[in-house]
Amino acid sequence: MNTNDETINTQTNKTASAVDVPPAEPALTPEELVDVLRTTRARIAEVAPMTARERKLLRRRANASDLIVQASINVMGALDNVSQAVGQPAGDVRRLSDEANRWLVAEGELRAMLNGVAGANLIRRQRIALIAGQAFNIGTQLARDPANAVLVPHLEEVKRLKSIKRRKHAAPAPATPASVPETSKTPQT
Repeated sequence: MNTNDETINTQTNKTASAVDVPPAEPALTPEELVDVLRTTRARIAEVAPMTARERKLLRRRANASDLIVQASINVMGALDNVSQAVGQPAGDVRRLSDEANRWLVAEGELRAMLNGVAGANLIRRQRIALIAGQAFNIGTQLARDPANAVLVPHLEEVKRLKSIKRRKHAAPAPATPASVPETSKTPQT
């Protein structure tokens, strides 16, 4: 092996090791993530917020298999009259199809990221609830001693808030039927 080959191998190994082990970066704060997402959203050309109804309608209309779509594009490519009638060249439609498939990957990554963030936050909220429950239970035990009377009003507030929450969940307000104006009916003779 000559010196040039050794140099190339050494550089390749350095590059591979640099790629394999990314430098440790500090974790993003929620505010930093929001800024990154907003900046990224502004850079995406076609972000189209839709209502659930609009999404459902478009999904129904776009319900064609990739094989059917590709075969239909081939029809456009086979005869220029078809492309002219559709108003789109076959190459442009192929690029649009490829772009849609590439964005499916990005959509999946965003969905996975959202699920991960939501899961991590759910774990945080569960920890908070556990700690709050422990604090209440410990405070209740300590409040039995008159020396810790300062805890009593705080514990009473927690009890009051818990009872309000229980009442809201236990007895939902009955739905009132929509008032229908009465029509005067005259007996038919």
